[in-house]
Amino acid sequence: MSIRPVAAVCLSLSLSMASAWAQTEVSSVPVEQVEPEKILVVGQRPGPGLWKVSKDDHVLWVFGTYRPLPKNMEWRSQQVETVIAQSQELLKEPGASLEFGYLRSALLLPFMLGVDKSPNGAMLRDQVPAGVHERWLALRKKYLKDDESYERKRPVFAAEELFDKAMAHNGLSHGQEIRKEIVRLAEKNKLKITSTTVDMDVDSPLKAIREFKKAPMDDAACFNTAIARLETDMEAIRVRANAWAKGDIDVIRKLDYPEHESACTAAFVSNAVLREQAGLGTVPERMRTKWLAAAEKALATNRSTVAMVPLSKLLDPKGYLADLQAKGYTVERPD
Repeated sequence: MSIRPVAAVCLSLSLSMASAWAQTEVSSVPVEQVEPEKILVVGQRPGPGLWKVSKDDHVLWVFGTYRPLPKNMEWRSQQVETVIAQSQELLKEPGASLEFGYLRSALLLPFMLGVDKSPNGAMLRDQVPAGVHERWLALRKKYLKDDESYERKRPVFAAEELFDKAMAHNGLSHGQEIRKEIVRLAEKNKLKITSTTVDMDVDSPLKAIREFKKAPMDDAACFNTAIARLETDMEAIRVRANAWAKGDIDVIRKLDYPEHESACTAAFVSNAVLREQAGLGTVPERMRTKWLAAAEKALATNRSTVAMVPLSKLLDPKGYLADLQAKGYTVERPD
């Protein structure tokens, strides 16, 4: 069993290659030029087409995952269904997790209480600029319960919870059901399912939890950028969600938007426990290396393979597919 405590969940949100919020090096259009799009798409939608990586007669089909997505959209892609039916293996999304085992997980659960609280009883208002805290209070009243207990959370945890609730309030979801549906289709067609997740080993989890609760984090920047996105980027978030649903990748490429993922990842890296005991500083490169190794092995072994990769990593000119292209594989983007 894999325990995903609060720290691991937020760590996953910041590090997961499923993130669609990472900035890509593409031309941009200011958000104020985006045509208003108050209504999110509903009904059956295909999402984007597949990227094709090939060498000789072996093919890797790559599906670009994304979040947030319209909550009332039903994903259905004939192309993905056809490709899965003809494939031999599915590579799951890159990611990182803490693996403790069933018994150890059960024993650790009581010690996880309060892991999202600021050390030494510090209040949120003491850790972020006064002006930012006032803006937080306005958003908190809008999207969260008007509960003072939020003021005791570390800024990074408060920011992630606020952002998640704001997305749900605006009719958006994490899109996790699409990833589950792809796995279900792979299982139905009896594909080999390969994890590309990197395990973060901790020698003494109990000690690490206790030290994490006390260790400081430089997470004000994460908090600040999350607040800014909710204040200024909601319209463009809707546009990008609709664009993914309709398969219009060019719209996503062209939109400029503030990011907070890198700031939140940096916040966790600033925590000495996660950086030194879990090796957090090296995790992104380890994730990339593990996925690329799995992709090359699948291309060598299978006539057809399907993979899930966050869309941001497919659009990035220096992303995962650039590595495969440099190794001599042909990469074709969808029409």
